[in-house]
Amino acid sequence: LTGVLDDCLCDIESIDDFNTFKIFPKIQKLQERDYFRYYKVNLKRPCPFWADDGHCSIKDCHVEPCPESKIPVGIKAGSSNKYSKAANNSKELEDCEQANKLGAVNSTLSNQSKEAFIDWARYDDSQDHFCELDDERSPDAQYVDLLLNPERYTGYKGPSAWRVWNSIYEENCFKPRSVYRPLNPLAPSRGGDDGESFYTWLEGLCLEKRVFYKLISGLHASINLHLCANYLLEETWGKPRWGPNVKEFARRFDPIETKGEGPRRLKNLYFLYLIELRALSKVAPYFERSVVDLYTGNGHEDAESKALLLDIFRDTKSFHMHFDEKSMFAGDKKGAKSLKEEFRLHFKNISRIMDCVGCDKCRLWGKLQTQGLGTALKILFSEKEIQSLPENSPSKGFQLTRQEIVALVNAFGRLSTSIRELQNFKVLLQQTR
Repeated sequence: LTGVLDDCLCDIESIDDFNTFKIFPKIQKLQERDYFRYYKVNLKRPCPFWADDGHCSIKDCHVEPCPESKIPVGIKAGSSNKYSKAANNSKELEDCEQANKLGAVNSTLSNQSKEAFIDWARYDDSQDHFCELDDERSPDAQYVDLLLNPERYTGYKGPSAWRVWNSIYEENCFKPRSVYRPLNPLAPSRGGDDGESFYTWLEGLCLEKRVFYKLISGLHASINLHLCANYLLEETWGKPRWGPNVKEFARRFDPIETKGEGPRRLKNLYFLYLIELRALSKVAPYFERSVVDLYTGNGHEDAESKALLLDIFRDTKSFHMHFDEKSMFAGDKKGAKSLKEEFRLHFKNISRIMDCVGCDKCRLWGKLQTQGLGTALKILFSEKEIQSLPENSPSKGFQLTRQEIVALVNAFGRLSTSIRELQNFKVLLQQTR
């Protein structure tokens, strides 16, 4: 897997080097910090598209929620999109949380706090989300420690798993039903067509629709890579041993076993990495402001977390072959606006499909990575709002919840890990030949 990626001026070798030597070690450290390791998720939302076909009963599908007592006080205090010390540190905030509506805000609040509450409410009501967000106030929403529930192969497969991916590709990729995506076992038999008609059709699409397909395919490839790299190799005396499974990797990505499809999937993984890398470099000014604390209640830890995050932003800005998102939605204003809205609604639908995943651990990581990508898209479409942010007061027109921040960093961390694991598989494959 070498050379320049389609639809952008970047080569695979440059991404490999940049990821291995700059990004991967730092993003690993960041994901271990308290602010980024606890994610609040509702794993009990019903599937909105078909009758539930039962949850996976394999023990590795289980997610262990985190007891409230273990959650840092600054994370569970108040609503999770209020992530600065000032927003979490006051009795007034608790009074406000209990108020039924904004009009009941305690009159002792400062004007700046009032402005912040109004802005958060405006933000919560806004329509620029690319994801269906969980209601964090639901009794079914629980904190999960991501470090204790790692993404790995659980044994969840077969028709139930394929049905989810099939829905994502067939119903959400601007695609006519007459053109089959290659190698989908649920698709009707298509004779001698090995999927080339799909790629002929894809090449004929506008950039935006091609990009949409590549993002979904890249996410699928990344998740598959995680499962191959963290596979249950054996379980003796109740002691499981997890590690890379070269056979499984070949089954999913080898050019011969996948009729040439595997390398295309991996190229889409690199493309997705570039998109999320671009989003990180674009959102840096939002976090560079002193008003953003990454607040957990531990001042020393918070300062270190923010310093490490800003260090990663500096690295993302130093990368010299970014994807140019200005080439997207650049047609006539009316057509571009309608296409962007279609893009957003398609992606929102995909985030809803994640509630149909039967394995809790797969659902957790599917929801997190989809929300991370949705947050990246939101950032790329909010450049003007980010550039005009005030330094010392709440954001106008652009705001990120703590959930979105955690999802963005962890989703990019998963892509960084995928590309690192791909290097490991290359070495393992050479050793087996």
